Amino acid sequence: MKSLMQKALGDDWHKLPPALQAHYRFGRTTDVGHMDIEYPRFMQPYLSVLRLFGALVDRGGRQIATVVEKSVVGERQYWRRTIRYADGKEIRFDSFWVSADGNEVIEYVNPVLGLQMAVHVEGNRLHYRGVRFVAKLGRFRLPIPEWLVLGRTTIVEEAVDETHFVMDFRLTHPLLGQVFRYSGKFEATSG
Repeated sequence: MKSLMQKALGDDWHKLPPALQAHYRFGRTTDVGHMDIEYPRFMQPYLSVLRLFGALVDRGGRQIATVVEKSVVGERQYWRRTIRYADGKEIRFDSFWVSADGNEVIEYVNPVLGLQMAVHVEGNRLHYRGVRFVAKLGRFRLPIPEWLVLGRTTIVEEAVDETHFVMDFRLTHPLLGQVFRYSGKFEATSG
């Protein structure tokens, strides 16, 4: 079967290096690595409220041990992120992904709130561009402009070798600048 990312990328799937194909292959996969999480101090109260709804992470740090487990059930791909800080504190950030139109996917952080993103390949990099936030109300998806909430979302992922990749996720508000970033290096494994 094709993975959610294979469907979104179409023929461009074959342009992805092996490490990124392993990261997005169909079935159960695990990525193990370390992340840096950063945001301006003024964002702390806002991120703490968003965390109550399952969105993002409200604690920064450098070289934080992170495990990302992915599995597929029906039309959904589930992501379970476990972030372990040096002081022993552990934060879980779970979401599920679904296909949207064409080259787009939606990542839901809870049954109602999601981020719709368009994906494409440039060179050997996978690029995500935020399209809009969405609120799922029954069968309807209410669009919410990115600038109205956190700002523009961008993600870039690039293979380092056959099994490792680096990623960089940023939220940039048109007035406030960069309001959130996490980046890291991971090894993609199966199972």
